[in-house]
Amino acid sequence: MYRKRALIVGATGIVGLNVAEHLNAIGGWEIFGLSRRRPLGASYLNSIEVDVLDREATAAALADIAPTHVFHCTWTRGQSEDENCRLNGAMLRNVLDALAPKRSVKHLGVVTGTKHYLGPFDNYAKTTPVTPFREEQPRLPGQNFYYVLEDIAAEYGARHDFGWSIHRSHTIIGYAVGNLMNIGATLAAHASICKATGQPFIFPGSPTAYQGLNDITDARLLARHIVWAATEPNARNEAFNAVNGDVFRWSRLWGVIADYFGIVPADYPGRQILLEDQMKGSGPAWDKLVAEHGLQPLTLDRLASPWHTDLDLGRPMECVNSMAKSRRLGFTDSQDSERSFIEVFDRLRRERVIP
Repeated sequence: MYRKRALIVGATGIVGLNVAEHLNAIGGWEIFGLSRRRPLGASYLNSIEVDVLDREATAAALADIAPTHVFHCTWTRGQSEDENCRLNGAMLRNVLDALAPKRSVKHLGVVTGTKHYLGPFDNYAKTTPVTPFREEQPRLPGQNFYYVLEDIAAEYGARHDFGWSIHRSHTIIGYAVGNLMNIGATLAAHASICKATGQPFIFPGSPTAYQGLNDITDARLLARHIVWAATEPNARNEAFNAVNGDVFRWSRLWGVIADYFGIVPADYPGRQILLEDQMKGSGPAWDKLVAEHGLQPLTLDRLASPWHTDLDLGRPMECVNSMAKSRRLGFTDSQDSERSFIEVFDRLRRERVIP
């Protein structure tokens, strides 16, 4: 019935969920989703519940599955970059080792990110990189689990005769709940709390982030980019940046977000005031909003990840990515970044996640 069978590793995450929705929308794909818990509201998805850090359990869970395309859209954070390399490398290897004997895989797509150019959590943004980032720039010295994932993709592709693609996204904006790096849900929750409590809506980033140029990755565009590379011969065995294709300044976008929630943005104080500090102790205020508006019973710590938003917005340099390589090879999609925020806020409201 299906000529193409997708296995999405991390199907409940912000990327994996959007890849699944895109494949379902275009049709012609049998879709399997691998995750630790069953996705909600995705009846088209054949759910496989397993922790891919467990090698034996992963092999057993995939024993009867022979995908043609594997989309690796998950990661985990350890206590150090050495541990990140070990854990994330093990997850990808466990999946590929379970599938390799079947010889069914034609393509592997792996999602990484801009820390390829900025360095890992342990040494993040400590050097001033050359922008816009281009795929051919040399790797930074030291450990980086994104480099490990790229090397595993190339190693297994060569050994087992399948193609691969790497997708270096920037900050991802999209619909998902419970994601570790979700700027859309984080800012939506914070703005809702500010409106309800009268707390000032202060941009939490650095002066460079506020005034300089930025770009972002819409999860829907990233999903299209991943599937394009999986089916485009010219994209075989290549690494790509994956961003919306426009640029923006937070000095404007912060006001756009404030207008959406019906609040007045505070004057920028000229320095970073961490969002993690601004949201500290906001759990009870959020719980009250959930009760008053009949929202999904989500705690604030599951919905928002201010620590990661602080990393994104605290960088002391402009961070923009070139999409020239993708465009040269045929991917010409783009996305209005302001609309990315508005549309994810709209969906969070439709799904009763925010008031």
